[in-house]
Amino acid sequence: MTRTITKEIDYENPWTFNNKPFTSDDIKSYVGFVYLITEIDTDKKYIGRKYFYQLRKKKGKSKRVKSESDWKKYYGSSKELLEKIKIKEKNNYKRQILSLHTTKGDVNYEEVKQLFLNNVLEDSSYYNDNINGKWYKKPEHIRESRKYETT
Repeated sequence: MTRTITKEIDYENPWTFNNKPFTSDDIKSYVGFVYLITEIDTDKKYIGRKYFYQLRKKKGKSKRVKSESDWKKYYGSSKELLEKIKIKEKNNYKRQILSLHTTKGDVNYEEVKQLFLNNVLEDSSYYNDNINGKWYKKPEHIRESRKYETT
């Protein structure tokens, strides 16, 4: 007799990892993740990162307290994407965890790596408009005027 264990999903439109819903029980020793959000009807995408925990000061206390972040409700920091989500159903967005990491530094590194590898600043199929607040989407006339060495 085979017994199937099903996870209790306690939030709307769950993040998936390896095509399975991701829950708080799956966090284990990970501090954060790099993700891909895909708008299902247009196939437009957004790559970002999110930490599982936050340190917050309680009112009147000097010590910071670690608590789970809002990662279950999170849909990125792109203003354009968040405006679209207000208009469309949340279920029109596939939320996929690309990688899990045990240090914040590794989360940050992998996010920047994925943003450059996917050419998000020059591909109009991405909502991303900057990388680390240092590199921004260039207007089309600038991109088109570039000249490269021919081999």
